[in-house]
Amino acid sequence: MTIMGQTVLIAFKIALVWAGGFVLALTVRALLPDKLGIPIYDGQGFIMVPYSRAGFWTCLLAAVIVTALVVIRAMLADFGLR
Repeated sequence: MTIMGQTVLIAFKIALVWAGGFVLALTVRALLPDKLGIPIYDGQGFIMVPYSRAGFWTCLLAAVIVTALVVIRAMLADFGLR
């Protein structure tokens, strides 16, 4: 496969990961109610972190991590490491 073919393949992989991450994140955000969550207690009360927001950011973080791994793998392949 040529370098141009590898670049296009990597671009499609990254686009699929991001699209999947956004779809999953929005689905989690839509399905989980804002009233359910993780209470974080401090000295004066507590802060409620809804599961929907935690799931949203988890999905986006996963997309960022997979993107970074794909890019690093491509860079290592360019340097001749497998």
